[in-house]
Amino acid sequence: MRHFQEANLLLPVRPLDGPSPHDVIWRPASNARILQVLKNPAYAGAYVYGRRRRTPIGRRAGLPGSATEAVAIQDWPVCLKDAFPGYIDWEEFMANQRRLADNLNRYDINRHGVPRQGSALLQGIAVCGRCSRRMGLHYSGPHGNYPVYVCRADQHQHGGPRCQEVRALGIDAAVERLLLEALTPDRLALALAALGELENEARALEHQWSLKRERARYEAERARRQYDAVEPENRLVARSLERVWEDKLRQVEQIDAEYESWHRQQPISLAAADRGQILALGEELPKLWGAAGAVERKHILRLVIKEVILDQRPASGQVWMRVVWQTGAVSEHKVRRTVNNYRNYADIATLEARIRDLAATQKIDRDIAATLTAEGLLSAHGRPFSGGEVHILRKRWQIPTVKINGTTPNPPRWPDETYSVQGAAAALSVSTQTVFKWLQKGRLSGRQLTKGMPWQITLSTPQIAELRALARRTNSSKKAVS
Repeated sequence: MRHFQEANLLLPVRPLDGPSPHDVIWRPASNARILQVLKNPAYAGAYVYGRRRRTPIGRRAGLPGSATEAVAIQDWPVCLKDAFPGYIDWEEFMANQRRLADNLNRYDINRHGVPRQGSALLQGIAVCGRCSRRMGLHYSGPHGNYPVYVCRADQHQHGGPRCQEVRALGIDAAVERLLLEALTPDRLALALAALGELENEARALEHQWSLKRERARYEAERARRQYDAVEPENRLVARSLERVWEDKLRQVEQIDAEYESWHRQQPISLAAADRGQILALGEELPKLWGAAGAVERKHILRLVIKEVILDQRPASGQVWMRVVWQTGAVSEHKVRRTVNNYRNYADIATLEARIRDLAATQKIDRDIAATLTAEGLLSAHGRPFSGGEVHILRKRWQIPTVKINGTTPNPPRWPDETYSVQGAAAALSVSTQTVFKWLQKGRLSGRQLTKGMPWQITLSTPQIAELRALARRTNSSKKAVS
């Protein structure tokens, strides 16, 4: 419709009332008129009767006549294909009807809906792993830029709690990685080889269907010849043979319909040139994916993946994911999700064991955090580990601190000529508590390699003399007051 309006293209309308009823009038395109054209089988060269039928439901009081409802295409009483020349063929018309039906955002009737502008990659194809209903979508965050897949079926239908909510960013990243891995050139070559095997099987089944349809037509033709051979005076025999002939014709129609249904489900046959183009596309797909917008990415995804089933209940801190591919294959994966605390962290035992092993190799918290990040482990909030987070986890699991001097007592001075807390207390003639207090107030400058490590305090000769004098004045003042 927008294309017609931008191009200033008009559509013909034949009004039933007004100053010139039944005359052709050209009007701007509207959504309703575009749908009428797309759903009208006359444009496919078909004569149809019975597209709508009367129903007592929905009748408005005070209006003459009853309401009508649409009839499914397979239930039209009369449908004569190729009755006159059409703009499109019947197959294209049916493909348009399926596309229009799929564009509806109806999660309760297994409709994906048309891809939209939002950033959520699985919009329309995410399925709840608990109740098997399609999951909706909403955006959270201060700017509405954090998509969340949510199942509200029980809430809407029974007033119960929401079935589940799954944050989309981690899931979308995992699905994107699976998609690009599946479309690498070597994977595409394997897929094309498998498609060749399916095509061979389909050709064998096609031959069987051909024999079955030929047999049904032969039986119908044989029944027709028997009917034509009967004498008109033998009315009872003629009626009997006519019923047999009609039954054979219905069997032919039924077998043809079953064949068409089977044929639509078969894999697409590819020519050698098409196979070469697909393999070449695998080389450029990462660049195309990076340059594509949200809608284009969803279209690409739906060509390869049929639906994704999500459930974050089976394991703590993880989302169980089942990917149903368009080829019919199914793969299962586990995606780690962000949590508020480490009680719900996925595989917390492995994390604790790894930190214990790294601490046993005399690594400080900062080095442990760097090693965990390099190994692909993330914190509970989905960020790389920091030395502070490792320190908190060590305190929680009572993992001792790795000291720069091992297990021996702290010396008065370290090899780099800095003082320990005990050495600084002896040099200044104060207690260790005073040293800690001065470090906190900034009178002393020192550093720790990480939390829990010994202090390395820098003291110069003038600073020692100044702080000793301060300590003596403080002690004299306390004696005078007492």
